Amino acid sequence: MTEHLVFTLVANLAANGDLAGHERRGTLTWPARSAILGLLAAARGIRRDDAPGLAALEPLRVAVAVHDIGQPLRDYHTVQTVPTAAVRRPDSRALALRLAGRAVNTTLTQRDYRCGVLYSVAVWGLDMAPFRDALLRPVFTLYLGRKSCPLSAPPAPRLIAAPDAATALASAQMPHFRPVPPPLALYSDTPSDHSRTERRNDVALDRQLWHFTSRDVHVTTFAEDT
Repeated sequence: MTEHLVFTLVANLAANGDLAGHERRGTLTWPARSAILGLLAAARGIRRDDAPGLAALEPLRVAVAVHDIGQPLRDYHTVQTVPTAAVRRPDSRALALRLAGRAVNTTLTQRDYRCGVLYSVAVWGLDMAPFRDALLRPVFTLYLGRKSCPLSAPPAPRLIAAPDAATALASAQMPHFRPVPPPLALYSDTPSDHSRTERRNDVALDRQLWHFTSRDVHVTTFAEDT
């Protein structure tokens, strides 16, 4: 038996990072391993510039069961940049925008979200009790992808001894205020008899510079009830 930390993630808005460009930030249908580790780091008060603290989380293994992928939503933003020819070495962005006047460049950008998502998560590989305690009383606010995406309910963490993540996830405490469909898919760090392997670019090399590399993800899909 392995000790698993099991919790749920439910949010009205979620942004599950995809390959991102300047003009569009996409979202996939489930949160990456880097997002789960980032959420646990936030709960424990580990900052993005704390490289040793983040490195200590690398032994953790993650499995995410997707119960509801939500509905897609695209938001539009205008972003203003100041050409160096207009203002040189400003003391702040506010000062640069004020000095540049109409010389700023304006770009239309897109941000993708998922509305009404529901996931259950299993994490294992270290002493999981401190992570459970941190999720019960997080140091920093927990959100699902972006600061505009706070959780809709507490994650309800619990420690479950189980032979595998799929078994542990059956004990996840689901929110009582919404229907909970059975899982559509399971994305795990470990393979199973019925899983296929995909590549996912969600291993954080440097969270400050947003540098990531890829890994294998083992995907099990489940037939929907008809």
